[in-house]
Amino acid sequence: MSISLRHPTKRVCERCGRTERWDGTTESWQVDDDAVGSIYCIHEWDINGSFVPFEGHL
Repeated sequence: MSISLRHPTKRVCERCGRTERWDGTTESWQVDDDAVGSIYCIHEWDINGSFVPFEGHL
C-alpha cells in the first residue's frame, strides 16, 4: 500500500486574481509578487473537486 497525500502547489483567487504558491521551506502559502490581488477580498480559491489529493494504489 503506497498512498501519498498531495496538496496544491499554486492557487489563484477567482474574485481578485491573487496568486499564491506553496513554499515547502516555510510550509506556508507565499504571495506571488506579480499578482497580489485585493487585500479586502474574501478569497475564493480555484481549488475544487477536480483536484485529487491522493495518488498511488491501495
